[in-house]
Amino acid sequence: MKIDGTPYRSVWVDSLDGWSVHIIDQTKLPWAVDILRLATLADAAHAIRSMQVRGAPLIGAVAAYGLALALREDAGTHAMERDAVLLKETRPTAVNLAWAIDRMLAALRPLPQPERVAAAYVEAGRIADEDVAQCEAIGRNGLKLIQDLAATKGRRINILTHCNAGWLATVDWGTALAPIYMAHDSGIDVHVWVDETRPRNQGAFLTAFELGKHGVPHTVIVDNAGGHLMQHGAVDMVIVGTDRVTRTGDVANKIGTYLKALAAHDNNVPFWVALPSTTIDWTVRDGVNEIPIEERSATEVTTITGRALDGSLATIRVVPTASHAANPAFDVTPARLVTGLITERGCCDASEPGLLALFPEHA
Repeated sequence: MKIDGTPYRSVWVDSLDGWSVHIIDQTKLPWAVDILRLATLADAAHAIRSMQVRGAPLIGAVAAYGLALALREDAGTHAMERDAVLLKETRPTAVNLAWAIDRMLAALRPLPQPERVAAAYVEAGRIADEDVAQCEAIGRNGLKLIQDLAATKGRRINILTHCNAGWLATVDWGTALAPIYMAHDSGIDVHVWVDETRPRNQGAFLTAFELGKHGVPHTVIVDNAGGHLMQHGAVDMVIVGTDRVTRTGDVANKIGTYLKALAAHDNNVPFWVALPSTTIDWTVRDGVNEIPIEERSATEVTTITGRALDGSLATIRVVPTASHAANPAFDVTPARLVTGLITERGCCDASEPGLLALFPEHA
């Protein structure tokens, strides 16, 4: 995807030194496009933990490169296993993180120590490239849903999304936004309702930034406006991303997704979830009780950062000093509220039979 005409991936290896890794600091968007250089395991772990990078597929790719950086310092087996655990612990909910590290270890463990660094970069590159291909396929499969709606409605299609599931959450294209980009590029008249997504405002900051740079019509709304818009026929479909999907179709995503699904169900609005197969956790059946929900810092709730009217950036407290805040980062939407899943292999019901029809190797 492009920023002001310049194509970017969200993670890439430095073209000059051939080993350091670059990312876009998402904590600075939309106010500045800052490119960060990751040179150590600590750099990569901090980028994931502090949400300089976020989104399940991108976290997995950055973690893979983080392990490659770690091996440059110590390629021994003990250090490699220790560093893998450290990376896995940076964010507990997104399954892509553990998947990517486990895949890296499977490729690296059989190798003699001198060969591990080069092999790690090759495997991390494959993970990144495969994510791009998967997201492009998700876009094509989701595009068919939007085309069908456009043919039926004969007017502008209004799509609501929550959090950020665009190219900034993946290596390129995105998950939930990929079909929207393809619909827009193909000439379909689409408009996106962008949830602000408190407390970190990934919708207002990142999704709006992405859509604006690509020229997709969009409107930012407060998180609690979605139900009202659905009641009045202003939402034709909901598409969200996800950080983990169980083998039975339960969906973990940014906090507030469950409420959108309830509103969509009550108003007969299709509620679709877009994901690469790397986001499916085949070991989990009950999302509500088995998926770990990350509890992040209360300061994300009690403070907010933005651009003041004088143009300066400021962080202000919005909660009384004596008040405490809780900050669960995700919630789980039960499969019964999900119209279907959009994957790189096609669309399916949010159920074990539906998923296994597309991915029979996990039966």
